Amino acid sequence: MAARRIKPSLYISVDIEADGPIPGPYSMISLGAAVAGRQDAEGYTAADPERDTFYRELRPISEEFVPEALAVSGLDRDRLRAEGADPAVAMREFAAWVREAAAGAGAQPVMCGYPASYDWTFLYWYLIRFTGESPFGHSGCLDMKTLYATKAALPLRAVAKGTMPRHLLSRRRHTHHALDDAIEQAELMSNLMGWSPQHTP
Repeated sequence: MAARRIKPSLYISVDIEADGPIPGPYSMISLGAAVAGRQDAEGYTAADPERDTFYRELRPISEEFVPEALAVSGLDRDRLRAEGADPAVAMREFAAWVREAAAGAGAQPVMCGYPASYDWTFLYWYLIRFTGESPFGHSGCLDMKTLYATKAALPLRAVAKGTMPRHLLSRRRHTHHALDDAIEQAELMSNLMGWSPQHTP
């Protein structure tokens, strides 16, 4: 029987900034993405995370916001209401960018984040709400925190960037600018994918 062909994956690091804890009542106000690398049956190949990127600042979808959450990004809601991209337009543009990047790599797109749970919640909700579909499907999501915990054989709750070996971390600062952080975390993703820790009994 012929071996089943393994479809390659294109990992896309995504970071979002939002003005509250959940989408709907609160808004995703910026979205950054960077191609991290491609994995096939032969292994993982890192990309230059600055080469293929996407960034948009979005108009809020409600009047509700949490001041502390908004302050993290440093973005101004009044400016975003006047100048931010229409969410439907921005998400269509993002989905098209993802599909083009994946087609060019001959791979299926996978969103990756650190941690992915928050960013994926907003990203998937916005994609379905404003485009009706997701280029990642409903489960094309990889959490870098879980990836590290699994490789390091640690409980998930024991993991933070501060507990990781320094050589795995990007030398870039985490600025809470969505594109900066997507690029930073793309480097973390590639470092994690290439890491093979040696454990002693």
